[in-house]
Amino acid sequence: MNAEQNSSGQLRAEDEVAGICQALIRIDSSNFGNNEGPGEREAAEYVAGLISEVGLDPVILESAPGRANVIVRIEGTDPSLPGLIVHGHLDVVPAFKDEWSVDPFGAEIKDGLIWGRGAVDMKDMDAMILAVLREMQRTGTRPRRDLVFAFFADEEAGGNYGAGWLVEHHPELFDGATEAISEVGGFSATIDGKRAYLLQTAEKGIAWLKLTAAGRAGHGSQINDQNAVTRLAAAVTRIGEYDWPISYTDTTRAFLEGVSGMTGIEFTDDNPQVLLKELGNVARFVGATLQNTSNPTALTAGYKHNVIPGAAEALIDVRTLPGQHDEVIAKLRELAGPDVVLSSIHEDRALEVPFAGNLVDQMVAALGREDPEAIVLPYMLSGGTDNKALSRLGITGYGFAPLRLPAELDFTGMFHGVDERVPVDSLEFGTRVLRDLLLTY
Repeated sequence: MNAEQNSSGQLRAEDEVAGICQALIRIDSSNFGNNEGPGEREAAEYVAGLISEVGLDPVILESAPGRANVIVRIEGTDPSLPGLIVHGHLDVVPAFKDEWSVDPFGAEIKDGLIWGRGAVDMKDMDAMILAVLREMQRTGTRPRRDLVFAFFADEEAGGNYGAGWLVEHHPELFDGATEAISEVGGFSATIDGKRAYLLQTAEKGIAWLKLTAAGRAGHGSQINDQNAVTRLAAAVTRIGEYDWPISYTDTTRAFLEGVSGMTGIEFTDDNPQVLLKELGNVARFVGATLQNTSNPTALTAGYKHNVIPGAAEALIDVRTLPGQHDEVIAKLRELAGPDVVLSSIHEDRALEVPFAGNLVDQMVAALGREDPEAIVLPYMLSGGTDNKALSRLGITGYGFAPLRLPAELDFTGMFHGVDERVPVDSLEFGTRVLRDLLLTY
């Protein structure tokens, strides 16, 4: 048998996954927010072309010109089983070439890694999904249950042109599906010399807020006790420096207890930092899930050095733990103070689902078959995914983009970072695990 073929003489998924990932990265689908950027249409057409090539009939749906989503369904052999949604997003956050050591859209392979924007978030997973889907079609292999493959637009700006729009306008596309898998889970981290795979069972809620301070406009040389910039700066400082208390959910407690078991270090509620120190590169990623966060990210005020403006604005990125959204917003209003108005630009729910059940069991088993020494732990994502939108249809979502990673690679630090890259052999590993899951679940 040729090394690039399976037992049926067909091209294997793991042998084309890297090429698909490179091709996707080379398509600039940067999302600047506010419906700005090149959009996802070119990437969607590439994806749809790969799917059509193996005999399926995908649908491209645009929520606005250039903002394209791709959907296709493969029917399972057992119609009594609920369907599974396997989804990724086609947009990426912007990348600026002068900040990178390589062309962020060049998809260069260097030192066994694919470099470029989207290599981690999440054209790597898109490529794995496509590679497995194509192999299934080429070999005539049918899954047990319906699989809905979705490639969404706009995840990086809240999903209003992507998953959120489809859930609102085309919910029938997801009929019969009760569960979903997508990004930011299933990757490995090295803890105390052991490899643990972090399966995402929760994600924080999101509140993108605007602070607006009003004041008295005037000449910059005058005394002004109603200075909008001063009022805003004080509010931003109070919010940005507020120390939110540690608060454990079922997921974060189970994660830390798992780390305790791996390291032999006792977990106590009042000192999680001793365990976070054992996580290496993942500590910052996971540490943000132990409390609510509120980070100022942008300021707008004034137009001339000697003019005191009548208003000033700031943007705040707030991430909330499950069940705590309302109390967090109330606290932020208190911190902002009476002279500053807090308003919402975009909000979405936090999610937390059980680390149990048939799907979880099958994900753990699929990892174990490729890596028999695998330890699998649940964890909470400090960001968000398109599972938020799908949850509005009652769909239970998990983060499962399986990757076995080298211990020295700061994988989690590359989400939205510079010099994003993913090992080719990690993609091939993930493709094998994903194929195993989709054909056995």
